[in-house]
Amino acid sequence: MKTRERILQVSLELFNREGEPNVATVDISNEMNISPGNLYYHFRGKEELVGELFARFHAQSQTILRGPQSGRVPIDEYGYYLVVVFEHLHAYRFLYRNISLIMQRYEGIQRPFRRLIQLKREAARAACQQMRAAGMLQADDARIELLSRAIALTLTYSMNFDNLLSARDETDAQPIYDGVLQVAALVAPYLGERQTAFMDAALALGAGTRPATP
Repeated sequence: MKTRERILQVSLELFNREGEPNVATVDISNEMNISPGNLYYHFRGKEELVGELFARFHAQSQTILRGPQSGRVPIDEYGYYLVVVFEHLHAYRFLYRNISLIMQRYEGIQRPFRRLIQLKREAARAACQQMRAAGMLQADDARIELLSRAIALTLTYSMNFDNLLSARDETDAQPIYDGVLQVAALVAPYLGERQTAFMDAALALGAGTRPATP
């Protein structure tokens, strides 16, 4: 692996584990056993590092979040789709553990980050509309708008909420499991007689995310 790529990988690991404000470039170079000058040759400070990591996260997020709108995600696979969404958020969780602070520290990511939040809402709306068209979801447009907003809020702040509750081991995928269940709990009341079976399936699906994730 090239040095630049290793720097990004180690930075992401440290940011996720320690929190971005608690990691200096010297910590990254020490972790990699390289000189600060070598790191500086590739990235001239944390702002460039965070910017590059966010750019990758942003590009991947757009592809994932446009799935429901493009029709690439069948209705019967939305549970697995949610797992993919939360796994992706978990992989870059340092961005979500204190969103306001990181957006304040790195102004360049503010606008694209806000756009991603809107994309979450659009993805949730598209999924709800497809479920309604299939006769599964019982909700008018106004309720779908409220539900979509609640889902986007959960996707955006569940990692922060979990971090406030307790410090977790880095191999613990429980936040992914909890996120899937929280979204399922939001949708279930609109499913009529299907909601019990739906939540049972969500519990079984969520339990499958417990093994360690990268």
